[in-house]
Amino acid sequence: MNILAFDLGGTAVKHGIWNGKDIVDKGQFKTPETWSEMKASLLAVFNEKEDLIEGVAFSAPGVVDETRQMIGGISAIPYIHRFNIFLELEELFHLPVAIENDANCAGLAEIHEGAAKGNSEVAFVVVGTGIGGAIFHQGELVKGTHLYGGEFGLMFLDHGKTFSELGTAVQMAKRYCKRKELEKDSVSGKEVFELAVSGDSIAKEEVGHFYDYLTKGLFNIQFSLDPEVIVLGGGVSAKQELIEEVNQRMEKLVSHFKLKDFTPKIVSCHYQNDANLVGAAANFLSKKS
Repeated sequence: MNILAFDLGGTAVKHGIWNGKDIVDKGQFKTPETWSEMKASLLAVFNEKEDLIEGVAFSAPGVVDETRQMIGGISAIPYIHRFNIFLELEELFHLPVAIENDANCAGLAEIHEGAAKGNSEVAFVVVGTGIGGAIFHQGELVKGTHLYGGEFGLMFLDHGKTFSELGTAVQMAKRYCKRKELEKDSVSGKEVFELAVSGDSIAKEEVGHFYDYLTKGLFNIQFSLDPEVIVLGGGVSAKQELIEEVNQRMEKLVSHFKLKDFTPKIVSCHYQNDANLVGAAANFLSKKS
């Protein structure tokens, strides 16, 4: 079954076809300014592949309410919220449509075919501009009563600041710029990592703080949900030394609290940039098959 998958992002909309094994025929376009422009762009992609497609799957920001057939919450694409978006898209494509939150989609990709395959109790943590994620219990996505399950970034972490405010490479770069009295956002997280390797003492400190904050947040998740595995997603998850740095700090925290029964298992995601598309297709197949 060929599924056309879209990943709606604030900057770009990615797309590809799930052929039952891989995402193929990938592409993207700049996120349009209005809903009517978005629909026209989506339809243009669909029309190029129409003969191959049996359903359309979406990964979207915001709180996806399947019962009410709309997207709540807030996101970088404000015009997709608070109307029957399911119905409009089904009328646009004349095919079945499924929509799920982007972090949930990424988690679905990892539990079905990726780094968490074979596990039933999983926490998926996306480390991007902020921090989000998804929770799986007995292999099923847990959205919670108000559909906010997995919003780990709202967790208070240190001195009244949240996990999202402290535990990302984006925030690490902001702290570096402030300490160096540089213009805000003039240095990226990638550059701070590079500066640390080259010997910049402030960069080294901020990289250490980043790993510390990230590990503290993951420690809280581990001992709140007790998953078999925590899977890290987002751009920084591709960093080779990330898991080693986090695991070293996790071992120290576990030892500090004399927790000797097990060692938390933390791994990087498998699908990286394709995770949302793969998960959107997995969500479609689980709902429509």
